[in-house]
Formats: sequence, C-alpha cells, structure tokens
Amino acid sequence: MAATRREDESMRDVGSDLAKLVLAYAKQETLDPLKALGRFALFGVLGAVFTVLGGFLLSLAFLRALQSEFSSTLSGSLSWVPYVGAIAVASVFVVVALTRMLKTPR
Repeated sequence: MAATRREDESMRDVGSDLAKLVLAYAKQETLDPLKALGRFALFGVLGAVFTVLGGFLLSLAFLRALQSEFSSTLSGSLSWVPYVGAIAVASVFVVVALTRMLKTPR
C-alpha cells in the first residue's frame, strides 16, 4: 500500500505541475499579447488626439495671424477671407495626411 500512496502523490504532483504549466502557457500566449496590443492602441489613440488638437491649434493660430496682419485690408465685407484661408490650409494638410496614410508600401 505504501507504494500505491507514493504513486498517487506523484500522480497528483504531476497533475498539479501540468495544470500550472498549462495555465502559465495560456497566460503567456493570450494575456501578454493582449496587454501589449492595449498599450499599442492606447498610444495610437493618444497620438491621434494630440495630432488633431495640434492641427486645430495651428489652423486657429494661422487664422488669427491673418486677421491681425491684414485687419486693415480684410475688414468689413471681406472679413470672411481669413476664415477661408485657414480652412484651405487645413484642408491641404488633411489631404497630405490622407495620401500618406493610404499610400501602399513598396
């Protein structure tokens, strides 16, 4: 009976080790890549938010510069011209960004 008890304990140890090994492998192959993907997505979203915010602030600065530099000539009925200029410059940047994003790699 002593040999059977030792065999039972060793089988339990083998089963316990196998369960720990399978669990560690599952964590390594599923959770770790998901965590890395989450970090990658977080930095991507933060980068996109800051890029859009920066583009907005740059176009607003361009608008205010046009308004202050040409305030004497673009006043009254021509006060809308700086807005069109700022929208045009922002549109050029959007088109350049889209062509860069949609460009196929060589």
